[in-house]
Formats: sequence, structure tokens, C-alpha cells
Amino acid sequence: MRPTPAISAVIPVHNEAGFIDTALPRLIEALESVGEPFEIIVAENGSTDATADIADSFAAVDDRISTIRLPDPNYGAAMRSGFLEAKGVWVVNFDIDYFSSDFLRAGLQLEDSVEVVLASKRVAGSDDQRSALRRLGTWGFNLVLRLAFRSRVTDTHGMKMIRRPVVDAIVPQIRSTEDLFDTELVIRAERAGYRIAEIPAKVEELRTARSSFVRRIPRTLMGLLRIRRALRSEARRRSAG
Repeated sequence: MRPTPAISAVIPVHNEAGFIDTALPRLIEALESVGEPFEIIVAENGSTDATADIADSFAAVDDRISTIRLPDPNYGAAMRSGFLEAKGVWVVNFDIDYFSSDFLRAGLQLEDSVEVVLASKRVAGSDDQRSALRRLGTWGFNLVLRLAFRSRVTDTHGMKMIRRPVVDAIVPQIRSTEDLFDTELVIRAERAGYRIAEIPAKVEELRTARSSFVRRIPRTLMGLLRIRRALRSEARRRSAG
């Protein structure tokens, strides 16, 4: 019987047949270099190419890898399913084109001092090599979070390490899917009083962004409004109870 993994890496993928077969071995190598037992959960969602079949071929020869298949393209739903499936002490959110063994090692060194570790593109020591427009977008998004939610974190999108009890407590409450699942997760963890640490991240785009940043703005703002309404409604019910 395999030991409980120290790390469960959840990887949402959609139509990545041309990338996953080379990226997944690099991810495995990065995780092996950390020196802790791990599992990889590939959360395929709504792909119309061979992504799921390629992931299954890796899982067939490596019992540290498993595949979840979701019928519709939905990043947040894929993350939710992967998080709830994960068995590791730490549940980690990576993307197939954005992961870091250095981030994992830094997070593991924090031991019991925190429950959530975020890789931030905005704290001192970070190195954000994305375009000026995308950096501006991250700044603006964080400004909205500070104003609307009084959040003190600098970055909710990107790599994360979350302890299993936090996942069990927070994930079932999350209503957001698509782009804002991880933002709502961080906001809820912050409001629940969990200890959060931010580690400087190096961000270098390995390929052109697959979705339009500008087109996501209206959907993102509406999603944040729904999160705010949900949190206020829950607070009123707690006060009434």
C-alpha cells in the first residue's frame, strides 16, 4: 500500500494534446526532485482532442498519476474535482505550463506555521516577466479584491499549496467555477482566519496566453460580485442564527 502522499498536484487541462506529452514528464521530474511522496491528478475538462487519452496513457504506467474526466470545459470545476479527489497532506494547484519545485520546497520549509502558501507575482523579490498589460491586469484585479473584500494578499491566481483540512473545510463552500474558483478559495480561507504565506514567484510565459485577458474582464467582475453577495448572505444567516 502506497504511503499518504505529502503532495497532491492538481493539474486542470483542456485541449492540451500538443503540450501535455512533453510537459507532464517535466512536471514528474520537478516533483521527484523535491524528495517527498506525491500524486498527480490530471483534471481534464471538456477536451475535444486526445488530451484525456494521453493523460490516461501516463496513468497506466505510473500509479502516482490519475485522471479525472469532466464533460464540459470549466477550469474551476476541474480544480474543485481534483481538490476533492486529492489525498495529500498538501494539495497543490499547478498548471500544465506553470509549476515550480522551488516553490514546493519553500512551502514545505514553512512546516506547521501556515495553512495556505501562495506564489505571488507582486511581493518583493518576485520576477514577473509577462507583458505590461497582463501585469497591469493583475494589479487592477488585486486592487478590486482589496476594495471589495478587504483582502490583504497580493495575488490569488497562480501556484498554491493548501493543507488538507483547509481543503476539506473550504472547497465544499465555494460557488465559483471557471476563472474565480481559486480566488474565492483564498478569500474564504483568509476570512476564516487560516494562516497564509506568500512566496515570491518567477513568472515567465512559456507560450502565448490561450485566453483573452480583455474578454475575461466583464465575466470576472460579475463573478466577483456574485462572491461578494454570497459572502454577505452567509454572514447575515450566521448573524440571524
